[in-house]
Amino acid sequence: MSPIFDKVVDRGATESMKWGAARRPGDEDVIPMWVADMDFEAPPAVVEALRRRADHGVFGYPSVPPSFRQVAKGWLERRHGWSVREDWMALTPGIVAALNFCVRAFTKPGDGVLIQTPVYHPFDYVVERNGRRVVRNPLRFDGRRYLMDLDDLRSKAGDGARLLILCSPHNPVGRVWTRDELEAVGRLAVEHDLLVVSDEIHHDLVFRGHRHQVFAALSPEIDSRTLTCVAPSKTFNIPGLSTAVAVASNPALLKAFEDERERSGFEIGQVFGLVGFEAAYAHGADWLDSLLPYLEANADLLARFLEERVPRLRLVRPEGTYLALIDARALGLEPATVNDFFLREARVRFSDGALFGPQTEGFVRVNFGCRRALLLMALERIERAVNALPA
Repeated sequence: MSPIFDKVVDRGATESMKWGAARRPGDEDVIPMWVADMDFEAPPAVVEALRRRADHGVFGYPSVPPSFRQVAKGWLERRHGWSVREDWMALTPGIVAALNFCVRAFTKPGDGVLIQTPVYHPFDYVVERNGRRVVRNPLRFDGRRYLMDLDDLRSKAGDGARLLILCSPHNPVGRVWTRDELEAVGRLAVEHDLLVVSDEIHHDLVFRGHRHQVFAALSPEIDSRTLTCVAPSKTFNIPGLSTAVAVASNPALLKAFEDERERSGFEIGQVFGLVGFEAAYAHGADWLDSLLPYLEANADLLARFLEERVPRLRLVRPEGTYLALIDARALGLEPATVNDFFLREARVRFSDGALFGPQTEGFVRVNFGCRRALLLMALERIERAVNALPA
């Protein structure tokens, strides 16, 4: 057990989306396991850096200090073996904003944009809402994990698609793509002249036996057509600071991104976002090294509990992230009612699998980035609710 991550933190009065929406009047007892933020306090070094900045008392327009890019560069080299230059980086207010900028910068209205479903639902939105055409390359589920369908990707890449948005590691299926898988995607991108936006926001959250491979680092040819999005927000539980970077070695890609970012009205960063970003990457390594085994033990508990006590539910075992899919199709419920069943009968709020694509109707996504006692409480509620259903 870890006293850091087992600590009870009351988030009820903090305008938390995760806890506030789950605990509307009449739902005060609901356990929220949906929105992708963890219930853990940020690393002490981050909290202290934010406190020092707040103590200054003046919060005017900030500039980006040289140290901001230096710490990001150092983190990517130390943790991922990726050597980048500071002038390859562009500030952005989060990854979803960056995806919008990329779709508008790199494609024209009506162009096809490839996404690999089931996938984080804003991937779909940033394409459709910007007047582009969503081209879905469905992942294949072999009953244990999800795999890329490269034949389908090849076919659709050759049919007018201009851009691929890659999710690596993948939310919600929990895959940490292997080098071989990513190299195959890279070959297709080169062959069909695809640009790639690689969302690698979960890059630090990888479990034993797996290793994150930076897509752009595979080869110079792949690097030249890739823009990579990274942030400390998932790693250190600071998404509310809304600060990320886009990285591209190709000056034309980076300039197109920056131009679209400025047309969208984003020209300066957020005071606390800049401070938190830098503190996390400069001083958060030890905290992360303690977090990873805790998250993996939570995933172990989740898998073991369902297998032994609720076998009608099947966990799609994650290789990374703090998110996982639970296959609830064996419950015999209408897929559209599954999420409501868990909310109503177990008093646990998940994300509905249908949110990520039609392939995961009848699934739910669970966020297990919480203290272990709360996870166990939720699982025991789920066990009682499922056991009350007809066999």
